[in-house]
Amino acid sequence: MTARPVAKRGQVIGLLGGSFDPPHAGHVHISKAALKRFGLDRLWWLVSPGNPLKENGPAPLADRMQVARAMMDHPRVTVTDIEAQLGTRYTAQTLMALRRRYPGVRFVWIMGADNLAQFHRWQDWRWIMETVPIGVLARPGDRIAARMSKAAKVYARARIPGRAAHTLRRAQAPAWAFVNLPMSDQSSTAIRKRGEW
Repeated sequence: MTARPVAKRGQVIGLLGGSFDPPHAGHVHISKAALKRFGLDRLWWLVSPGNPLKENGPAPLADRMQVARAMMDHPRVTVTDIEAQLGTRYTAQTLMALRRRYPGVRFVWIMGADNLAQFHRWQDWRWIMETVPIGVLARPGDRIAARMSKAAKVYARARIPGRAAHTLRRAQAPAWAFVNLPMSDQSSTAIRKRGEW
């Protein structure tokens, strides 16, 4: 377990959750893009103990944390295992716990377009959407599926245009922005399939 990340009242913190199994350059790329495009003060990598939507468990948390810290070297990005400390399993639970522990801090959930495409399968996904702004970063091949997803359709009126994505930091939920970027096509799944993890 590591020390809990520090946040000051009034800061806007982006939360990039995932198993990071393994962490890769694509995670670094979207983290830097999220800081810039969504006007975040800081960003936390929430390295999860496990993903409820995946059948097989990830590599040991300590291994993933070690590689993530070595890879993500940025003064405004913190790699944390706070979900393991909190004992939360689902994103909604984590958000509830963080909002209690960090009063006055604004959180923005960051996800890839691939996650938006199946966001409606997440536990309490509507509560998440209506509680924190969401920044979506396009990955190759996921743009159309994400834009046609159930979540995108249900919350179409809450969408902020990509050119105004920097306003997401102060938007009241429900609010989400979809940003197209020249993306890295790396994926943790592909890395595992090649036996490189």
